[in-house]
Amino acid sequence: MPGKPTILKRKTLAATRYFRIESLDLLFRNGARRTFERLVRGSGGGAVLIVPLLDDNTVLMVREYAAGVHRYEIGLPKGKIESDELVLEAANREMMEEIGYAANDLRMLTSLTVAPGYLEHATDIVLAMDLYEEKRPGDEPEELEVVPWRLDRLHEHLAAGDCTEARSIAALFLTREFLRNAKP
Repeated sequence: MPGKPTILKRKTLAATRYFRIESLDLLFRNGARRTFERLVRGSGGGAVLIVPLLDDNTVLMVREYAAGVHRYEIGLPKGKIESDELVLEAANREMMEEIGYAANDLRMLTSLTVAPGYLEHATDIVLAMDLYEEKRPGDEPEELEVVPWRLDRLHEHLAAGDCTEARSIAALFLTREFLRNAKP
């Protein structure tokens, strides 16, 4: 694979408190020039999505309002990693805020991108096991509903249509596979 294109010029086109829209003038190794636009993440350490396992077959999901699609969605607990936090610290904090649990055993599963062609954003996927109850106040505008899902009924749960977020779906399948491979 050839080396990355050279960035000739970088310009901020617009900015919000969460993202910047950036224009990149690029020179490819074959001499081609192109301008790409991308969403650049704002300050902070990225995002974390947590798979909280109550037991080997039960994941704690949340039902919350999703402004992008203007409906309530079921998904995994998630949130922003603050600039002074490590990934696993952020995962535990978000769980305490969203589902009222923390974990004694937190493991990085992977990092996922959503649309790497134009979005500079990755989400760290964390598996949380050995849960214990601990609630902390969060920044949600309303109390989130905790919804237990059984991994052995994953296809049935997804067929209901109220969990459509690709990151949550991918993390659930990755977790199920991880657990299958972890068993002796």
